[in-house]
Amino acid sequence: MGTLKVLMDDFSHIICKPCNEQLVPTTVELVYLASRFSVELPACPKCGKVFIPKDLAVNKMLEVEKLLEDK
Repeated sequence: MGTLKVLMDDFSHIICKPCNEQLVPTTVELVYLASRFSVELPACPKCGKVFIPKDLAVNKMLEVEKLLEDK
């Protein structure tokens, strides 16, 4: 399976405070209940910390969690 692009917004205006770097789209691996997903999310190119916007965390990720738990 390829990388899922879940965000269409530009997050380059967000700066990683410790590194003073703009966030860039980065492929990250998310794991939940032994399922793995490659997802493109904004992350710091220096330290690798990933930014997950609140609406994605509380809406879309919650939907996926429920679907996986129902299997």
